[in-house]
Parts: sequence; C-alpha cells; structure tokens
Amino acid sequence: MESTKLWHVISFYLSSAFAIFRNLLLYTLNLNQSPLLTKFMDTILSLYFRFCNLSPCATDLDDQTTVHFWVANHRRFNKPSLVMVHGYGGNSLWQFLHQIGPLSRKFNVYVPDLLFFGKSHSKSLDRSDLFQAKCLADALKRLGVDRFSVYAISYGGFVAYRIAEMYPDEVEKVVILSSGILYTDDQKAEQLRRIGRHPSEILVPKNPDDLRLLVNLSMYKQNSLHWLPDFLLREFVTMMYDHRRKEKIELAEHLVEKKADTNLPVLTQETLIIWGDQDKVFPLELAHQLQRHLGSKSRLEIIKDTGHAANMESPDEVNKLVISFVSGCS
Repeated sequence: MESTKLWHVISFYLSSAFAIFRNLLLYTLNLNQSPLLTKFMDTILSLYFRFCNLSPCATDLDDQTTVHFWVANHRRFNKPSLVMVHGYGGNSLWQFLHQIGPLSRKFNVYVPDLLFFGKSHSKSLDRSDLFQAKCLADALKRLGVDRFSVYAISYGGFVAYRIAEMYPDEVEKVVILSSGILYTDDQKAEQLRRIGRHPSEILVPKNPDDLRLLVNLSMYKQNSLHWLPDFLLREFVTMMYDHRRKEKIELAEHLVEKKADTNLPVLTQETLIIWGDQDKVFPLELAHQLQRHLGSKSRLEIIKDTGHAANMESPDEVNKLVISFVSGCS
C-alpha cells in the first residue's frame, strides 16, 4: 500500500517535470510567436488543478458548441457537488486560483470555461447569459451531474441565476459573489458615466494600461500590477483576451445594452450573496437590492475593506462562507 502511494507521488512529480520541460521547450522554440511567461504560468496552474485531483474534459453539445470543464477525478457520493462559474477576469484556471484547493477538498467540483473563454466555444450567434446557462446546464447533464450547488462570480452570477431559475430541481443552493444582476437602467447609466468608458473596453483590455485599469477597478487594497513590466502584461492580454476577442466584446455589449428585467423571477433556492464593501464595479447598493428581491431565503455577507474581486482580495473569508453555506453548516 505504501509503495503504491509512493509510486503515485513519484509519477505525479515526474509527469509535472516532463510537462514543464516540454512546454518550456515548445515556448522557447516559438518565443517570437507565443507569450512565453504567461503560458508557462498557465501550465503551472493546470498542474496545480491536477494536484487537486481534477482533470480537464470537453463536452460536445452538438456540432456547434463545446464546453470545457475541470472535473473531479473521482466523484465522492458523500460530498456535495459544486459548480464554480468564473467572470470576465479570466478563465476557470486563473479566476479560482485561491479557491480550488480548499473547495475541491470539501466538494466534487466542476469548473467550466464559459463560452468564448478558455477552451469553450460555439458557432452560435447568441450572446445572452440565458444561452450560456442553457449550454452549461446541458453539459452538466451529459457529465451525469443531476444535483449540484452553484458558486458564481460577477458575470458568472448572471449565468448562475438563470441556471437556478430554469432548473430548480437540479440546483440545490446558490452563491453569488459581486454580481449586479438587478441593475436598473438608471443605475447602469450612472455607473457608465462614472467610469467614463464602455465596459467592453475595460472587460476586454487591448493593452497593459487597459489591464491595469481593469485591476484597479476590481481591487481595493492594492493594485498588484503597478510594478509589472508592460511586456508581461501584454503577454497576458494576448493569451487571455485576444483569443475570441470579438465574441467576448459581444457578450459584454449584450449585458450593457439589454434592458433591466423588471420581472426577474425570485429563486426558490437558499442563496448566499457575498460582496466587498468597496466594490467599484457593482456598488454595494446592488447587493442589498438583490437580497430584498430574493427575500427570506437569502443572506447577505459583506466583506470589509474589499473590492469587486473578493475571491482574490479576501479568499480565506470567501472560502469559509462558501464551505459553511453549501455544506449546510450555517
């Protein structure tokens, strides 16, 4: 038994070393064409997800649409299933860096790339959050996930809300982090005036200065990019945002241009709302609006001295809240 465990450990480190060497070699040979450092970091993150007992898989919904996931290697039937939905700040790998370890130990996690992010794609021209929700729910069914809770960040919150609304029997609990689902048209117009730029220019940055602005809006405690050189930020923009840039912009434009839903259904699931008190993207008043809309089955947790990206700025507190709520310990 001990020798088997030892072999697993040795195999993991050998495969990790080989993957790092292979990617270093490939990226070095293509240095002029590829963002070397950020792709290397992407490889490291992939290895970390594998270390957390997750594996990548792709689910073809039809000949037009494919949804990519990181999924638990072995489903533990004594633990709840948790679907983690990212926002515009990255893909499934980058946005949950500080959470995948603690949450994968407590739940069977399923971490999709939303359409046009990471390795998920579609030939469909539909850019709505409703289409994203239907595709994600369909993919989960094909993976055999019939009961699950969902934890979603920012743009992902719009998608998760639709899933919970459409599939009340499948979705057990909902956690929404910093997602302005109940923006009124007046509030949206005022926020756009305050920011002074179209959201698609911020959410899908073209250059290092755009990326710094996005991080500055998302963070309260510190701007972690001020000391990074432009070439490294340019690499990140190339890898993360140039891929399917047109589609990402269209997703953002859909959210901005659509009218506020004055008849948004009230979810039947217990819902935990988490918000940073210094959120500059979706002001705190939107959290209170969402809680009032959802009523007695909802709970609002406000994290002090934290901005929009609470999953990055206050990951320990967010993780504790998610684990306690989804596990039923709250």
